[in-house]
Amino acid sequence: MTTIKDFSDAEQWAINTTLKERWPNQDLDIQLADVEIKMFPHDRELTVCPALFWQVGETSFIIIKAGDRTYRSQFYYRGYQQYGTGKSEFDDIADCITTLLQVHADKEKDLSQEKEQK
Repeated sequence: MTTIKDFSDAEQWAINTTLKERWPNQDLDIQLADVEIKMFPHDRELTVCPALFWQVGETSFIIIKAGDRTYRSQFYYRGYQQYGTGKSEFDDIADCITTLLQVHADKEKDLSQEKEQK
């Protein structure tokens, strides 16, 4: 059984700093959690991994640490409205959080335009 180490102080600092830049006037409640994921699509067994979870408005975000310098991320509005970054894993936490927030900003822009067209 492989044990994946929790997020380090440096990893948490990188995430917190980036989130404060994105939402400077919000005090976000970032939760440490454990999640079960398939490490590879063909795996039958789930692996417990540390994760960081937070919400902004109607959106929930999660970053999963799948190994040493291996991260996965996604955001969602409801269970059936889940979005990834288009990249399955990142080896740099700053790249992971920046890409996640950029994809979210792009999705928010698309949703805003859809509402205007109705």
